[in-house]
Amino acid sequence: MILKSAKDLKVYQRAYALAMEIFSISKHWPSEERFSLTDQIRRSSRSVCTNLREAWAKRRYEAHFVSKLTDCDGENSETDTWLDFGKDCGYMNNKEHERLTRECEEIGAMLGSMLNDPAPFVIKSR
Repeated sequence: MILKSAKDLKVYQRAYALAMEIFSISKHWPSEERFSLTDQIRRSSRSVCTNLREAWAKRRYEAHFVSKLTDCDGENSETDTWLDFGKDCGYMNNKEHERLTRECEEIGAMLGSMLNDPAPFVIKSR
């Protein structure tokens, strides 16, 4: 399969789906969290996708590509932490939390694989 865009990456598709699910779930969180936890978890989950798009655009230079992938991984870890806060504040149940954190973990593993071997994604000089 030829990848035409970062949107073709399975990790992008999963991260996007997770961000959309977090958006949907967080709609029901208390209004006093609107400018704190709700805003933070939405931003970090969306940043995984946006940084993947930036990484894709910078794949001509391996160091730039890896740098943006590292940002993705950091945002994914941040999202996982916000999920912990969401559970511990009583905004989601244990089952929902486990499912979402498992998805974060799997996305992190996919990003880690790309970080460990970026060569297949980097544009080769002619």
